Amino acid sequence: MDIIFYKYQGTGNDFVMIDDRSESFPERNLGLVQEICDRKFGVGADGLILIRNKAGFDFEMIYYNADGSQSMCGNGARCAVAFSHFLGIIQSNTTFLAIDGPHEAHIESGIVDLKMGAVSSLSNAGKDYFVNTGSPHHVRFVDDVHSYPVVEEGAKIRYSDPYSPKGTNVNFVSKINEDEIFVRTYERGVENETLSCGTGVTACALVFGSRNELRNVKIKTPGGSLSVRFSENADGSFQNIFLVGPAMQVFEGRIKIETEP
Repeated sequence: MDIIFYKYQGTGNDFVMIDDRSESFPERNLGLVQEICDRKFGVGADGLILIRNKAGFDFEMIYYNADGSQSMCGNGARCAVAFSHFLGIIQSNTTFLAIDGPHEAHIESGIVDLKMGAVSSLSNAGKDYFVNTGSPHHVRFVDDVHSYPVVEEGAKIRYSDPYSPKGTNVNFVSKINEDEIFVRTYERGVENETLSCGTGVTACALVFGSRNELRNVKIKTPGGSLSVRFSENADGSFQNIFLVGPAMQVFEGRIKIETEP
């Protein structure tokens, strides 16, 4: 069976996008997901996203990490919005379903303004922080994130006992100025540093913003720039969290997959 796919990227976080409204993709074949995401033997991507019909929503985003595991992906969701706009499923505004629940978004001129799920609290992890923004994130502030050994230190934390057995994503952060940070991420499921991570920069923005009484934080990543705005409640919870940044189509292709007889 031949499948047409599109490659999208959101600040360097790249995804194979498939219009699966016919539900013909073998979603349980995680080996196939891994093969497609393989950068040597497949298309190559940080993740694979299926767009499907869902009653009560404009669409459903089914997201797979490169290893076949599933989670919420902020940059992937922004790309899913851009892809659905390209397909004509949505216009400028949308409500869609992801693994962590419903989301709203607005797209204009390639910029996607994505409403993330509410966050109940920030918790301390030693001198660091832990935040669940739809996916789990360990946040560590460092003096010079550009020279920091992200892969080595990230893997240590990701596989450490406190996060066993599922593990966590790990973000390393340095302050640029009063309202801007630089973030590098070791991403669970990719098992490497990615150029950007939407749920990760959201987690870092909440921590930095809460610590510095900010409600709008600019973020630079190795793959580009994003921003996060939010409101913080008196009990330390967060709502009206919006992740804002570009989502771009890179190319279109066709892959041949073997189906079970």
